[in-house]
Amino acid sequence: MSGVDGIDGNHGVTAFDALRRAMAENAEEPEGPARNARAEQLLAEAEKLNIPLAVVEALGHQLKVYNYSSEKAKMFVPFARLLRMWDERPEDFDAYETHSLHWVFKWMTAGMLDQPHIPLAAVEKWLGEMEHRYRLAGHSERAVRSAEYSVAAHVGDLERAGRAYAAWLAADRDSMADCHACELHEQGWWQAQRGRDEEALDLWAPVLEGEFSCAHEPHAALASSLTPLLRLGRLDEARANHLRGFRLVRSMESMRGAYADHVEFCALSGNEARALELLAERPAYFTDDGHPRSRLDFMAVVALLMDRLVELGPGDRPVPGPAGRSWTAAELAAHAREEALALAARFDERNGTAHVSERARARMAQRPLVERLPLGVRTVTVPVVTSPAPTTAQEPDLPALVAEARRLSDTLQPNAVEAWAAVARAAEGIELDPRDRAEIADHEAMDLGPAGLELFERAAELYAEAGDPGEALAAHARAAYVRALEGEVDEALAAVAGPYDEILALYSGDGTGVRQTASVLMSRARILMRRVHEGDDEAFLTDAESAVREVLALVEGRTGDDVRLAARVAEAQAMLAELAVRTGDVQGAAELFGWAAAGFVEAGLPWFAVEYEARLAGLLHHLGDLGGTERALRAALEHGGPHLEAVGRAQLRLQLAEVVGGRGLAEEAADHALEAAHWADEAGEGPTLGALARHQLGGLLVRLGRWAEAAEVLESALPDLSAESHGEGAVVQTQWWLGDCLSELGEHREAAERRLQAAEIARHWPEQHDHATLAHLAAESLGAAGLPAEADRAYARAGSLWRELGNVHGLVRSLRARAWLALRAEDGAQAARQLMADAVRECEDALGDAEADEAARQRLVGELGHTHRQFGDLIARCVSEDAEDDSIRAVLEEALAQVVEAVVVFASLGDDALDARTGAELAAGWLAIDLGRPTEAAARARAVLDSYGDSYDDADGADGADGTAQARRAEAGQLLELMEGQNN
Repeated sequence: MSGVDGIDGNHGVTAFDALRRAMAENAEEPEGPARNARAEQLLAEAEKLNIPLAVVEALGHQLKVYNYSSEKAKMFVPFARLLRMWDERPEDFDAYETHSLHWVFKWMTAGMLDQPHIPLAAVEKWLGEMEHRYRLAGHSERAVRSAEYSVAAHVGDLERAGRAYAAWLAADRDSMADCHACELHEQGWWQAQRGRDEEALDLWAPVLEGEFSCAHEPHAALASSLTPLLRLGRLDEARANHLRGFRLVRSMESMRGAYADHVEFCALSGNEARALELLAERPAYFTDDGHPRSRLDFMAVVALLMDRLVELGPGDRPVPGPAGRSWTAAELAAHAREEALALAARFDERNGTAHVSERARARMAQRPLVERLPLGVRTVTVPVVTSPAPTTAQEPDLPALVAEARRLSDTLQPNAVEAWAAVARAAEGIELDPRDRAEIADHEAMDLGPAGLELFERAAELYAEAGDPGEALAAHARAAYVRALEGEVDEALAAVAGPYDEILALYSGDGTGVRQTASVLMSRARILMRRVHEGDDEAFLTDAESAVREVLALVEGRTGDDVRLAARVAEAQAMLAELAVRTGDVQGAAELFGWAAAGFVEAGLPWFAVEYEARLAGLLHHLGDLGGTERALRAALEHGGPHLEAVGRAQLRLQLAEVVGGRGLAEEAADHALEAAHWADEAGEGPTLGALARHQLGGLLVRLGRWAEAAEVLESALPDLSAESHGEGAVVQTQWWLGDCLSELGEHREAAERRLQAAEIARHWPEQHDHATLAHLAAESLGAAGLPAEADRAYARAGSLWRELGNVHGLVRSLRARAWLALRAEDGAQAARQLMADAVRECEDALGDAEADEAARQRLVGELGHTHRQFGDLIARCVSEDAEDDSIRAVLEEALAQVVEAVVVFASLGDDALDARTGAELAAGWLAIDLGRPTEAAARARAVLDSYGDSYDDADGADGADGTAQARRAEAGQLLELMEGQNN
């Protein structure tokens, strides 16, 4: 023997009980061909046992795994054999298998519909057979009418489908009806197909909210809800349902149709890149032909997605597709469409209608419902290739283009550079006057940034040629500043010295205006500010401040309606703010940044205010003014508008998420973090800023209890988070949160892995509290995952850490947990008792420490009470069913002594431990009953009732703070009723 008892090394089943164990184990395996092959092997072994029921059960197991796989077409053979066995010898079926046989009639009807090679007449005949057999067995017609509705809806007979739908809902529910979750999903699907999205979502609500569930729900309902939610504009719900639902269907091979719904959602919501990732995860879905109906659904949405990608361009981009060759978007679009329509035609030929083809074409022809719905998960943005707008005969003439460009540049509009570029294109081959050519060169240089030095010098020559010496000097000064940007600060200062002296002389002789003079002075001030940034020489600060104040002295009071001059004042104030930061005057810097931002806004240039509002936010946060920080960040987002670059938008959103989240507004903070992740991806900063945003978003979703969404986001963040770029703290916290999510979702082994990974990093930190906590949490997950030995080792590790930290509560709880684990082991009772006794001793030793303050002592007393209570419960569970009465009584006496001690300890804490004391009191009462002491049990029950008094009689308290009191009183009443019954 090896492995499971009763199964040899070749997995041959040698006993019926072993067969059942093997089938139960196989049922827990992932869906797919491997599980199906094992079921086939188990059937062969069952046939060797010469036990009819064994064959019946093995056939039923085979049917079930086929149904929940991509090989649904294999269901019909085992079912036909089962039905023949039933007709020949129904006595070979027990009650469960009899019920199962009738239950899978529904699978057969649906399965036949999904196979276009099975004639419609055969489907209708089978529907009649189902109705006949259900009637003979005394079952309601509810399941039959549901199946009839499915047939009619599939072929497009809407009148018959409507009648069957009404009859289905009117019939009584019985044991043959589908579960509530499946019924509500199908009913909602029908409403959505009829264009009633609101009604569909109302029907799905109990499933989506977790009131009803089953093996494939809410998985399918979440998938079906996606497009209706998009159509209704309920985008937050759509996003959440995608993240929750995809996590559920990702590993379930049989849910290709639901998987297709998620791909469709991505294609319709501007998430084409994620849709491609989904396709890449399931290459077999392109070709698996065991379930043609879901393959049709899948290929239709593949065609939809590929058409969208071709539209975005380029069509020759590589995409994941059927194995065996490489695919481009255009190639796969044609292939998927051809496959989908061919499958639809087969169904329509079988059905005698065009309904399936019409639905497939409509699905493939859908247009995006949202330009881009941020999901928060890591993905690569699909680049969009834009074609130049076609030229028309109505293009503006060159003078109009020049006039518009000059208007935009004079008023510092964001698209002025682009406007001058349009002038340059329109002027090709045309001789322009020097002024126009100067402005073209000037703005081209601005667009090039540090590479624009030569063009600035060329612009200066052209301005001089045009008779504007002041603007020529301004262009020379801009060229000098470019040198500073390249790190040549000394050279830049030398280059700007001449223009500076000349402009002052020119201005004093009325040879130029304030605007040109201010431009040169500002360039010089900027160069001196660059020098400040590169060195800490106090003289640099003084020189820079003098230059900035020189700009203000020239411009203030002379701005009038000139936005350029107003901008000079605002920028100069921002420079003074920078200098104030350098000197440590944070409050003064904040005030100056506020003035600078306000100056730009008042001048009608809000987009220039963004940088300084962001700086202001940072300073105010440093000063502890969180309200001012939030206002500054919101103002920056508002003022940036469409001109704000993606990376800036991401940074502002991320900061706002932190500030708003700190005020407890987790829902709004999550929205900002979501936007931050989206814009970071758009900016190509997904692995850096985007990962940080996803980290923060995941944590906020954890705070909101949205575990599945948080898990998807955090798992998406982890590949990009690194200790080098984001810090060990961010990595550990992400693993920690993810472990919490997985634990809440019942994925305990995975939760343990995450918590252990985080603990391993925290192991090297100087402060070990996080390490201890993570080790303890990992132990909890290992225990919940059914790995007691690993859990015990983790608890022991945590206990050692708690002891080193002097944390008695953590140490005691780890000992108690180990005690319960030990009790689960064979012959582990003595070890369990010893561990619980150690926990008691640790509490008592800590209470003997005279240095502990009163609050700490009170907490330790409570810990001692809980330990005595658990000790009593543990001892009571050590009772062996086959032990002698005297032995049982001795164990129960020992258990009662511990629980009574818990009552005494809790009583010493007064009302603060009321609920804990009454819980222990009732436990003592039940043990007293087991020991044959009804008087003692009744006294303890009455003590509980007296503890809460009449003030807890109000039933409304059951849902509020007094819910525990209501439960305690109810249990005490039950205990007294039992006593009275025994006395009578």
